[in-house]
Amino acid sequence: MTLDLDTARTIVAGARRHGAEAGLKPLTVVVLDQGGHIVAVEREDGSSNARVAIGFGKANGALALGMGSRSIMARAEQQAYFVNAVTSAVGGSLVPVPGGVLVRDDAGTLLGAVGVTGDTSDNDEAAAVAGIESAGLTAQVD
Repeated sequence: MTLDLDTARTIVAGARRHGAEAGLKPLTVVVLDQGGHIVAVEREDGSSNARVAIGFGKANGALALGMGSRSIMARAEQQAYFVNAVTSAVGGSLVPVPGGVLVRDDAGTLLGAVGVTGDTSDNDEAAAVAGIESAGLTAQVD
């Protein structure tokens, strides 16, 4: 299975629905395939101008290190030089705070990642998880 456009749109819709139901600030949702290519992006009205880059950085960092961005944050606290070096290696597109979540199928195969930004990092992560699960896929936050 691959993370196709229809699935990516389902993830975006599920993340935005979660945000609306939870009363979150305007969200931006970025869905990447396993190769790090953008499949879908939506930026809600009222989102600030850098949110696409931030959402991309959360998802791209998760793919680059094979772990959710919450775990990357913990690693940055322990090994700041390593995370800074990886950030440089991926062209600066790594944002080490919660909101970047890996997407897996039922067999555990990596399909891609979702980056959500706009509210608190914890709320961004919850919206990403909700979006992934709305598509019948598994969210990996660690």
